[in-house]
Amino acid sequence: MAVQEGVAPAAPSASETPHRLASGALGLPGVIFCIVTGAAPMTAMLFNVPVAVMGAGYGAPAAFLLATVALTVFSVGYIAMSRRVTSAGGFYTFVTRGLGRIPGVGSGVLIALCYMLFSASVIGVMGYFAATSIDSWFGVDIPVWVYMFGALALMSLLAWFHIELTTKVLGVSLVAEVLALVILAVGIFAHGGADGLSAKPFNPAEVFGNSSASHTFGAAAAGVALFAAFWSWVGFEMAPNYAEESRDPHRIAKAATYGSVIGLGILYMFVSYAFVSGWGLNGAAEAVKKQFAGDIASAFYPLAETFVGHWLVVMFQVLAIVSPFACAMAFYNTGARYLFSLAREGVAPAPLAKTSKHHSPAAASMTVTGLVGLIVLGFTVYDSSTEGALLKLGTWAPLMGVFGILGVQALTSFAVIRYFLTTARDGFHWFTTLVAPIIGAAAMIGAMYLLMENRPALSGDAEVPFIKYLPEAVVLMFLLGVGIALWLRAQKPAQYEVLGHFEHADPVDAV
Repeated sequence: MAVQEGVAPAAPSASETPHRLASGALGLPGVIFCIVTGAAPMTAMLFNVPVAVMGAGYGAPAAFLLATVALTVFSVGYIAMSRRVTSAGGFYTFVTRGLGRIPGVGSGVLIALCYMLFSASVIGVMGYFAATSIDSWFGVDIPVWVYMFGALALMSLLAWFHIELTTKVLGVSLVAEVLALVILAVGIFAHGGADGLSAKPFNPAEVFGNSSASHTFGAAAAGVALFAAFWSWVGFEMAPNYAEESRDPHRIAKAATYGSVIGLGILYMFVSYAFVSGWGLNGAAEAVKKQFAGDIASAFYPLAETFVGHWLVVMFQVLAIVSPFACAMAFYNTGARYLFSLAREGVAPAPLAKTSKHHSPAAASMTVTGLVGLIVLGFTVYDSSTEGALLKLGTWAPLMGVFGILGVQALTSFAVIRYFLTTARDGFHWFTTLVAPIIGAAAMIGAMYLLMENRPALSGDAEVPFIKYLPEAVVLMFLLGVGIALWLRAQKPAQYEVLGHFEHADPVDAV
């Protein structure tokens, strides 16, 4: 039977499938913990602020400001669609509903792989801070790969159990992270920073061609700064992925998405401004250079020592291990749910849609364990040093992932426009479902261009294959999904017909 793209066939309801996640397990706080801890405030600041300073010098806070605005505008259309479509498929489901099954499956495969790259990369960040901190505390030099594979084993165990256990772990970590960062920032502002407080770091023009970055690193790279900023929010869009496990998915998706985007934006700007103020406008880039050279474990530690006290340094060191673990676990869980959704609809092997007795996506989770383990192993073989875990696995892998997710977010914006112009005409609004998605798509495409142009600055060698062929690798991952969709259309038309149309609940009218 011929199938018209963009026209939704009768979808199997949640009650008709044996592959169900734990319904009603998460309230608004639980979903926010999964989302915000996925963004990992502590990890984002300890790792991404130095990278943003590398690209934009003291203009790093402005990079976070630009990302906050871009992602808030993107969220307008995204939330409008999330009120109509609830499924663990997230971006995959949205693109399928708006642009058709072929680009939808391409997006689904790409985003699932991106989340596995994110999980692996943050495991690398955790391994770096665990190795340096344990060595600093006890004088015990344990290979960084021991910490990385130990963390992967622990998160695999947690993934087998009910989702509420994971949210409790994430929630404790989140509260401690935010508290430590706020204490540091307040301490710096109370002392007036290194040489006073200036408004210059919030000027968006300072992101481009910043003099302090150029003087210290030889060049300023706006794409590097924006990469660090957008990377800090990866995971903010997770709310629809937890729709099947939410008690009120329509209300929760809106509150959790806006709350995470705007709340994280304020926190990131506040802390990054404290960082550049604490070191001074001309000293921030020099401090980051010392960190990248291995002279100090983190450019945040001396600030904590100077403006608050040694106890905060110890708190930062502990959270520098706990935070990336919680972050990697959140990415791991989201990657598993994308894989689960793809398997449930026949895109990935059917056994991956099996759940445990705790109604967790057990088979998909164990598959993610294997794939993330291979990524970590590959980078460890390439460079087994402690610094390599941070500067290669922790930097190169998310570079590819962020490039991919920006592309999928752009596609999602176009999907929102088409969905409300065709399937859901009754919910069309000139701003929320047309103008905002257009602006959001333009912002994502612009960030992709700057990231692609400036990517060699993050590797130090433009000829490193992982960096040189980054755009081609992302396109190939997308085309892998396209190929699967085309094969299903030719060989299994009935299965192809219902791709992206599994729903948790009946949609509600958009408001």
